[in-house]
Amino acid sequence: MSISAEQVRQLRERTGAGLMECKKFLMESHGDIEKAIENMRKTGATKAAKKEGRITAEGVIMIRISEDGKRGVILEVNSETDFVARGDDFKAFAKETAEAALNQKARDMEALKQQTLSAGHSVEEVRQQLVAKIGENIHLRRFEYLETEGTLYGYVHGDRIGVLAALSHSNETLGKDMAMHIAASNPLVTTPDKVPATLLDKEREIYIAQAKESGKPQAIIEKMVEGNVRKYLEQVSLSEQPFIKDPNKKVGNILSEGKNQVVTFVRYEVGEGIEKQVQNFAEEVMAQVRGSE
Repeated sequence: MSISAEQVRQLRERTGAGLMECKKFLMESHGDIEKAIENMRKTGATKAAKKEGRITAEGVIMIRISEDGKRGVILEVNSETDFVARGDDFKAFAKETAEAALNQKARDMEALKQQTLSAGHSVEEVRQQLVAKIGENIHLRRFEYLETEGTLYGYVHGDRIGVLAALSHSNETLGKDMAMHIAASNPLVTTPDKVPATLLDKEREIYIAQAKESGKPQAIIEKMVEGNVRKYLEQVSLSEQPFIKDPNKKVGNILSEGKNQVVTFVRYEVGEGIEKQVQNFAEEVMAQVRGSE
């Protein structure tokens, strides 16, 4: 099977592994980058699996919550450069679009794009006008509309990380603390039992492959695997994480003391999962010099 230089480059950027190593794993996975990364983790070949979620795109996160705290929206709008993302026109468009999503209870992106803004034009029409004015592409990437019987709280850090969290009971201090914690610690689920079985099975499979490399007896390997699974569940579950304001207590303890719970949450980070080409101008100049020789 033929593996392109572009595929090798992408895998190398995401894992930090060598060129030949990247090509080898891509060959084994028939060009599937995600499968190659999974196999590299199993053998310990990857140097930086955490780079998978690198922030590469620019933009803002907007949150809007109804006055009664029962409805809320979190929205990500992307731009090509940080310069545009910090501009007043761009932020005003993102803010008004989020408000339209909240007021109209939009459930999908196509419906949101057809909502009318204050200028009398639809969200999509205003987006196109802004693209023409700024000269840079603008993209409505994603949004989520939430309703709760409890109370919603939001937190946005520097326009780039946003959290919308629903608590079972109203508590402004606790709600803001939880939203800030989620922004900082990035849990996947509220409690360990909410981790999808498919995800847990995949992690266990990786831990088994890693443990077998140690050459230890099977009984020891099983203990190593279960220990790693427990650590993983603690890391990705909100209730099991050390609370950022008091690391001696778990988030679950803080919630219990307040006789409350986080029912659900949504966390967005600008550009997560989007790959953006980074040019090395020194290398580009050297390539041009070599090409002219």
